[in-house]
Amino acid sequence: MSVNKVILVGNVGADPEVRAVGNDNLVAHFRLATTERGFKTANGTVVEDRTEWHNIVVWRGLAKVVEQYVRKGTQLFIEGKIQTRTWKDQQGNDRYTTEIVADNMELLGRRADAAAAPMDAPAAPVAAEAPKASKAASKKSEENPFDDNGSSNDLPF
Repeated sequence: MSVNKVILVGNVGADPEVRAVGNDNLVAHFRLATTERGFKTANGTVVEDRTEWHNIVVWRGLAKVVEQYVRKGTQLFIEGKIQTRTWKDQQGNDRYTTEIVADNMELLGRRADAAAAPMDAPAAPVAAEAPKASKAASKKSEENPFDDNGSSNDLPF
């Protein structure tokens, strides 16, 4: 068995590059910085902060989200896999790059961070609210949520 899974939390280093590929497929590329905080060892040695840069690739629906909401400085949670691509450049030299292909992405940080987005960009998505129960039903549940007024028990045991 083998596992190829990456989880990153970091900040976007520059505005993402989004382009259309083939039949209306979008792909977004951006770099994500993760930083390991420095520390001081017991003997007084100071270890500096260490920042690692990751190339992130996002496809289709996630690329649309990136296009609308992700900007330089946005804090993201990225979950995906490591992939290495190889190609030949114009001089015939072998080139390669290692990327994180994101399967899942979550926008982190404060809502105030959305203020950095351009004015023509829509606001960050808000989860749909659950339908509100009637006043009678909510009053009944406030009185005693476990009282079923003698109706039959639906539990399977």
